[in-house]
Amino acid sequence: MSDTAPPPKKKATRAGNYFISNYPPFSFWSEEQGTEVLETFERAPSPETPLGLYHHIPFCRKRCHFCYFRVYTDKNAQEIRDYLEDTMRELERLAAKPLLKGRKPHFVYFGGGTPSYLSARQLTELTDRMKAILPWDEAEEVAFECEPGTLNPGKLAAIKEIGVTRLSLGIENFDDRILEINGRAHRSKEVWRAYERAQAEEFEQINIDLIAGMLEETEENWQKNIEQVLKLSPDSITIYQMEIPYNTTIYKDMKESGALVAPVADWETKRRWVKEAFAELEANGYTISSGYTAVKNPDKTRFIYRDALWGGADLVGLGVASFSHVQGVHYQNLTEIDDYTRAVEAGEMPIKRAFRTSEEERMIREFILQMKLGHVDSAYFRDKFGVNILERFVGQLEELTEEGLLKVADGFIILNRDGLLCVDNLLHDFFLEHHKTDQIV
Repeated sequence: MSDTAPPPKKKATRAGNYFISNYPPFSFWSEEQGTEVLETFERAPSPETPLGLYHHIPFCRKRCHFCYFRVYTDKNAQEIRDYLEDTMRELERLAAKPLLKGRKPHFVYFGGGTPSYLSARQLTELTDRMKAILPWDEAEEVAFECEPGTLNPGKLAAIKEIGVTRLSLGIENFDDRILEINGRAHRSKEVWRAYERAQAEEFEQINIDLIAGMLEETEENWQKNIEQVLKLSPDSITIYQMEIPYNTTIYKDMKESGALVAPVADWETKRRWVKEAFAELEANGYTISSGYTAVKNPDKTRFIYRDALWGGADLVGLGVASFSHVQGVHYQNLTEIDDYTRAVEAGEMPIKRAFRTSEEERMIREFILQMKLGHVDSAYFRDKFGVNILERFVGQLEELTEEGLLKVADGFIILNRDGLLCVDNLLHDFFLEHHKTDQIV
């Protein structure tokens, strides 16, 4: 690139992660703190801490060009069976530890990859094993991610039979050309077919995912997406704004060409598109429940996995590259499937990196995650941590109030729509100074 080339626009989409899913940032986790995980599993849990279980299914028909998760598209049936067996070995060992012994999951989540890539028989056998090790009978929610093209009536019936309550369809876009350009395996006909079949199974909740700002997405296409969503009328809609993490094929193409700006919509456009979608959804009876989610009936439609995690619940992740949070200790499993397999089959915990948080870090973690809901109750933090967050963060809150992004009233921090749509970029201001990293947008 020429030395005289103009710098990218401030709001252009550049490579990197901006979505904040945890705290402290992952870059501060280390292999050396793996012993903290081992010690934590040997202790009894804090009373009344909810327990969640996450199972990572890392298999897909295709790898999307924007995907940054640990997924594999080249594994045969035997390799998949072996992997599922290893995850059950991992669960058996963990369930016998003092931290988990006698506890039952409050929520269960199957993510990927593509959990619906598995056959009906594989799903039934896997979940029967899981339930025998750690019974689900008290779980309020069992969430399951799906790729529409992998669903047929038999598989959906099996998914319902294993106890799934929240089915999430990764639609992303309704236009076949845009789906193809972005590397998605499914097409629009499969979306409608899968949705009708899922409705026939009468799941307690059907969520659909969309992405604003996919490769070659246009104003016209985005408006059509909103129209199609309203025709489906799902229980909830989750809309993500496209980002380009470093381990995506889009970034690799950018790097090879020397491009600084990703070939997708800028942040102002993406936020405007989500704002328009939220406004249209509200006009049709939906309620905005976070910076990414609209729900048809807030009294009935909840996302327990999210809300429990953001309130400090324990989460035990199974499988390659999965993330866990137990009693204030974060950890991630080994990130390559062969390394994960070797560790589990050797009788070891497959830990890649970990971080034990202080009480202050746990408070900040819950605060920044709950900010994504658009409203934070200061009484919660006073009662749980003995901290007045309105005083603790007075400077940051005053600045954001002056910028017209939130207000503080009656002990609550309330983000307006503009603040909510850029909430991830606001959260860095609340990090401890030594945890602050470069902001992406």
